Amino acid sequence: MLLYKSMLSPTQYNVLLASILGDGSLTKISKKSRRINSNYREHFGEAQLGYREWKVAQFDGLLYFNKTKSEVMSKSLPMFTELEKLFYGSDRIKRIHEQTLKCCTLPHFLATLYMDDGSLSISYRVNHRLKKIHLTPHIYLYLQSFSKSDLEFLRNHIFEHFKVNLNFSKRKDGFGYVLKTTSVEETFKFLLAIRQVILECPSMFYKTNWNYRYTKELMNWTAKYPGYEVITSSSERNKTYSNDEIDLLIKLKLIGYSDKDVGELLSRSYWSVVYKWSEIRKESIELIAK
Repeated sequence: MLLYKSMLSPTQYNVLLASILGDGSLTKISKKSRRINSNYREHFGEAQLGYREWKVAQFDGLLYFNKTKSEVMSKSLPMFTELEKLFYGSDRIKRIHEQTLKCCTLPHFLATLYMDDGSLSISYRVNHRLKKIHLTPHIYLYLQSFSKSDLEFLRNHIFEHFKVNLNFSKRKDGFGYVLKTTSVEETFKFLLAIRQVILECPSMFYKTNWNYRYTKELMNWTAKYPGYEVITSSSERNKTYSNDEIDLLIKLKLIGYSDKDVGELLSRSYWSVVYKWSEIRKESIELIAK
């Protein structure tokens, strides 16, 4: 059995592998060093200390902070030497290794990858005539250090295991591409997929918790434009519910979301959600009766 699989729990495996793809690095073995094995390192800024504390807490001492709490690190271990050989070529360019991703199916993988290298970007449109401000949220995974073929593999992996569709977006740096959601529906499917994990890490709510972020946006925009309505935009607002929307609506209602909150997440009106949920419940009762 491979060392990194035998030494890590499923959660640790998913968090570590996402961290290696994200902010982490495995040090190259120097011929001048007495160290035989590689170690893990991850630099970060002061603002992200809370998140790194969450990450370190997942590993029962395997990862720890340096004295200044500006870096997460590990001891030199055979496990990290093994992983370094999988993730890095002789050119020291990091690559996505198919073998390592096969077990990265827990939400901890997607959540860690996003908290390391993602952002919740919000575009806006102000309609002064109707006094409405439309917000359109998008998820970005800034993984331009990977080739497009690597990102295609990761994109397919995320869709297969988390049912979230990401698309390519061009960049001028790195290999020229990042991954992003291109619809409000996919953005909220992404946030729903990582919800159970991110609740443990409130310091990252600004990009992982839509209710938190929307409240911040609402305060900022209403201060700038008093009396304006701030809503989440969607080109699907007036269309028939898709199967994916229905599935998401059911999931949100079953975990306790209000009709108002579901409407915000789906970019639907309050009454649209009330009617659709009533319709779904009625159909369920009729199926049971049969």
